[in-house]
Amino acid sequence: MNAVRVAIVEDHALVRAGLRTSLEAAGIEVVAEASDGVAGLEAVLQSRPDVAVIDLGLPGMDGIALTRALKAHPDPPRVVILTMHELDDEVLAALAAGADAYCVKSSDSAVVIDAVRAVAAGAAYFDPRIAHVVLRRLGGAPARPGDSPLTARETEILRLVADGAGNAEIAERLHVGLGTVKGHIADILEKLSASDRAQAAVTAYRRGLIR
Repeated sequence: MNAVRVAIVEDHALVRAGLRTSLEAAGIEVVAEASDGVAGLEAVLQSRPDVAVIDLGLPGMDGIALTRALKAHPDPPRVVILTMHELDDEVLAALAAGADAYCVKSSDSAVVIDAVRAVAAGAAYFDPRIAHVVLRRLGGAPARPGDSPLTARETEILRLVADGAGNAEIAERLHVGLGTVKGHIADILEKLSASDRAQAAVTAYRRGLIR
């Protein structure tokens, strides 16, 4: 299977380098980079990646405008928006512009990798930390407390996942081993019929299992 091809449009050189390193380590090919929105539009159209990872706060043309411009072209790339913020208005603006995924920079790098893979496969992806915003936008079902298949510990771990914590951070905060956390997350995914952490968080928000 061919590697997913990605273009990165991010104005901070260190963040851009970190993204490239993380993506390439995961077997994802970075085919273009740009540091502002105008250059990003040209770079993406020329390189024709499967996925464009776009910072929201770009100079010249911001990430929302760039996403809208890319989505107006025939056969556009899938778009992962990357931002420092978890503001409702920005999340909804990204969705309205046609973004396929939305990730918060302070989340673990695995979140961005999961997002790239998910959207390349045709799915949508939303950082667990903003899943509640997406659910409000999509009209999630009312909460149904008291109807949870999860144990109290699993619920506690899933709340931390939804806050963007990685496995190592969860283990440290709960004073348990990393293997214990991984085991709990595997059980959570099975109980919620979720394929990944983000889907588990969205499912839990929708069913009212976490808030």
